[in-house]
Amino acid sequence: LVARAWVDDDFRARLLVDASAAAAEVGIKATNSTTKTKLKAVASSEGEHHLVVCTLCSCYPISILGLSPSWYKSRSFRARAVREPRSMLKDSFGLHLAEEVAVRVHDSTADLRYIVIPARPKGTEGWTEEELMHLVTRDTMIGVAVPKAMGYLGGRVLIERIASALRLIA
Repeated sequence: LVARAWVDDDFRARLLVDASAAAAEVGIKATNSTTKTKLKAVASSEGEHHLVVCTLCSCYPISILGLSPSWYKSRSFRARAVREPRSMLKDSFGLHLAEEVAVRVHDSTADLRYIVIPARPKGTEGWTEEELMHLVTRDTMIGVAVPKAMGYLGGRVLIERIASALRLIA
């Protein structure tokens, strides 16, 4: 969903209007098997960071993100995400957000689940959807992390150099 939204502006617009329908377009069932739920996508940008929490229990889009991590259910995460999201992100996840970046917290419920469409990392212009998919994680779609191109880019450059060297040998 995220990588497609990064490369396809029309899909991104549909995803932000009706995430359940957009997910269905790419073959993803957005409702949980235990109950009918609505999925809402929120998009982070350079000036705004989104974070998802469930303050009552652990409402979570299992069909998209898999099983929820234990920390997502913890009282500490749930409380701090609402009261002091910026410091919680820094202390618990090492995510430092500049003071000028607004932090928006979204409370998932039994009927409404959120996913974050993180800001596309700088330096990924020209990357394919498949390449971008490697940057998207469960944590980036919850909002406790941001995608980083450097780790993947380093591997990509290494692979390209090895392939180039092999062509020279052959």
